[in-house]
Amino acid sequence: MTPLRVAIIDDHPMIRAGVRAELEKFPQRVQMVAEADSVDSGIKMVHSVDLDVVLLDVHLPGGRGAGGAEVVPACADVEGVTFLALSVSDAAEDVVSVIRAGARGYVTKSISTEELVIAIELVASGDAAFSPRLAGFVLDAFGTSQLAGSDDELDLLSARELEVMRLIARGYTYKETANELFISIKTVETHVSSVLRKLQLSNRHELTRWASARRLV
Repeated sequence: MTPLRVAIIDDHPMIRAGVRAELEKFPQRVQMVAEADSVDSGIKMVHSVDLDVVLLDVHLPGGRGAGGAEVVPACADVEGVTFLALSVSDAAEDVVSVIRAGARGYVTKSISTEELVIAIELVASGDAAFSPRLAGFVLDAFGTSQLAGSDDELDLLSARELEVMRLIARGYTYKETANELFISIKTVETHVSSVLRKLQLSNRHELTRWASARRLV
């Protein structure tokens, strides 16, 4: 398996060095190949380096002053690259602004290295990734009135599948869900696969939208 090519845009050299050092612990899964320290240098980097995922700080110097939210739309013409916000901020306005700009997820810098790697893999596969409790900001901001569906679908799920679905839809990782419910990560994976199959959904992003439409999160 070819490791995912990752870059980071952050104006703090120690943060960039720390993330690089941590990701080097997982060489079979991710490879840090580039870094930048501002909006302008970040946009230039994304256009010049072959990347899968860009870790993006929300507050960045340069550009028009919009920070990380400015980088994503400026790189919309670059195929195959996905943005994952990595920030110390857990403010709702920061989360919403960068997701609205087009990032696929938002995690805080308190995340563990393994959880960060999982988040990188999720967004690279087209899924969404959020630190626990941050997903609610996105759901509140974007609304769910356009999402329709039969409540009869709930009857397809077992009690345990409902528990797992609610946590996953809130942005919990598989590991966090397993710890919360005192089950194994493998069991969580099995339940998620079952839920997606029963509801005819493709990924966690669709599951989050489905659950929010029914006010289950």
